[in-house]
Amino acid sequence: MSDIAHPAPVKLGIKMGTMLLLSGALAISGCKSKPPKELPPEPGAATSTDNGQFGNGVATPGSQADFVQIMQGSDTIYFDTDRSDIDSADQAALAKQAQWLARYPNKRATVEGHADERGTREYNIALGERRASAARNYLVSLGVDASRLSTLSYGKERPVALGSDEQAWAQNRRAVTVTID
Repeated sequence: MSDIAHPAPVKLGIKMGTMLLLSGALAISGCKSKPPKELPPEPGAATSTDNGQFGNGVATPGSQADFVQIMQGSDTIYFDTDRSDIDSADQAALAKQAQWLARYPNKRATVEGHADERGTREYNIALGERRASAARNYLVSLGVDASRLSTLSYGKERPVALGSDEQAWAQNRRAVTVTID
């Protein structure tokens, strides 16, 4: 037996490859889209978007954007490790929230509880719920109707700061009030 390749099988392989390539090109060209007979109209100017702000960047009164703008960071309160008690800084922030909610008596809000990444999922969900409930209860003590407030715990599932250090953990141990539009 010789080590020299026979030319006939090579030619046959080349012919088969060429035919496959041509049939593939033919199939793809048959899928070519044709331009539409009539183009859609040009897009016009946007008629309205409701993101809670007027065109000049000022928030619509009573919107979530207005709440965040007025609160200037006081929509969020922070907690010590494994704690859910309301300290004096939290009281001031919650008093500001209660004043805004008093101005808009038909607005509802959800207090979201959060935890840092340490601990089990179950533990952090329970801790987030205690934090949200503590903030909600304080708002109620300031005169906000309890039926306007709900709580929700995310535990450690929605961190605002990524990292495994005290600085990140401190930012994630929080309760955030979000108005419902």
